[in-house]
Amino acid sequence: ARTMPVRAASSSRWVLGSPRRREVAVGAKGKKGGKKANGIGDGVASNFEDSFEPRAVAFDASTAMHLQNGAVQEVEFLQDPKEIDLEVLSRAETQIPVLQQAPGPMVPAQRENVQLQAYLNPLPRVLLLHTGGTLGMDPNQSYVEDSPGSVHMKEGTGGHYPAEESLQPGEVLSDLLTSVPELTNFAHLDVNIVFNMDSCRLGPKQWVQLAKLLDKERNNYDAFLIVHGTDTMSFTAAALSLMLKGFKKPIVLTGSQLPLAMPRSDARQNLIDSITCATAASIKNPLSRYPVHFEEVAVCFGGKLMRGNRTRKVHSSMYSAFDSPMYPHLAELGVEVEWNHHQLLKAQHDVYQPRFKLNTNVIRIPIVPGVDPRKAYGDLYGRGVRGVVLEVFGVGNMPDNNAHGWLPWLKQQRKKGLLVYLCSQCSAGNLHPELYRSGSVALNMGVESGKQMTPECAVIKMMFCLEYSDIPLSQPIAGEL
Repeated sequence: ARTMPVRAASSSRWVLGSPRRREVAVGAKGKKGGKKANGIGDGVASNFEDSFEPRAVAFDASTAMHLQNGAVQEVEFLQDPKEIDLEVLSRAETQIPVLQQAPGPMVPAQRENVQLQAYLNPLPRVLLLHTGGTLGMDPNQSYVEDSPGSVHMKEGTGGHYPAEESLQPGEVLSDLLTSVPELTNFAHLDVNIVFNMDSCRLGPKQWVQLAKLLDKERNNYDAFLIVHGTDTMSFTAAALSLMLKGFKKPIVLTGSQLPLAMPRSDARQNLIDSITCATAASIKNPLSRYPVHFEEVAVCFGGKLMRGNRTRKVHSSMYSAFDSPMYPHLAELGVEVEWNHHQLLKAQHDVYQPRFKLNTNVIRIPIVPGVDPRKAYGDLYGRGVRGVVLEVFGVGNMPDNNAHGWLPWLKQQRKKGLLVYLCSQCSAGNLHPELYRSGSVALNMGVESGKQMTPECAVIKMMFCLEYSDIPLSQPIAGEL
């Protein structure tokens, strides 16, 4: 392709490309307001004739303003390079790329342009569910600056979260797209404020609320993002994966270690990575280079996409806060997005059957040498506990002398009806309790075991299987085993 200067609306800028090709552009602004905010994003899709690959397109301020007012224009390069000129022809039926811009207040005429943009540029539709966490904190009220670039959270506060009633989805969407305008290149984004709290306060009630909301919106969107605090993100991901088996659309959880409004925040990159992965499977995504069969609950954090129910928080302060020690990453994001296609969940034949009940009478117990469970835990069943995730040594070993108390205690509790599942204290590796005397005795008592699950997922699955007794703990549901 040749490089040539062209004239456009008193512009002295350059357009790079072939003199025989044409392209079309239209501008449209975002939308905000209402309980759920809708943002029709700025696409980066072009409609060129065959075999043309543009190098760059630049517009001056007057041209940009003309495009922002919603006019559909066609830019045609004349065939004779000696008669370089630019014709601007009105054409309403053409498709777009659009200019990148921050969202702002809209007048009625611009709202009509938003609807036209959605029709002409059918990007994937993505719903972002905001639940709270560090990403949305007020940095001025939450952090103290030690030195330039170095901050710490105000002691005793846990961060400041604006009251839910003061958060308007339209304003959140506007702030989000102002901070991360690249999101509009991937999807038409809507925002729903579900709640706004520290993730340590999230539990089964909120998991069920999220699952029901996702079920309600399932047919309205191509993918879903969940902004979540890091402390319990793995628990929420595991719960959603089990309750929404066969959902068959991407649900990506993400967050950050620093608020979005802070200069060194990791929030911006995590959001871009998350929407990159969430829309990769959509045929509407112009940036997707090949089909990706990604249709599961996942966590995207620190440049890695991981299966949600295999994920653990492994660092309290580093940007790579999450990992999947017992399962390969689904994708790694750098200059390229390197998908691990063979590790993606194969759910195409699963029947979607949402289940929204969890029994919270569950406890995790690590086996500690020298601790007698008869004294430390006593009659758990008699106190209302119905399930125990027992964290054993290595591949499934535990103290086997009666004096240690573990086997007699298990026998007593199993007779009363306590459900017990073995989980290793190791961060990776398979379980084989049958290799040891203690493990074999436990299995004969009816203690369940199987392939290794993370402790976070194991306790959620215990809650799930107590409500749905037809599903064994050792039966895979959503790739957790």
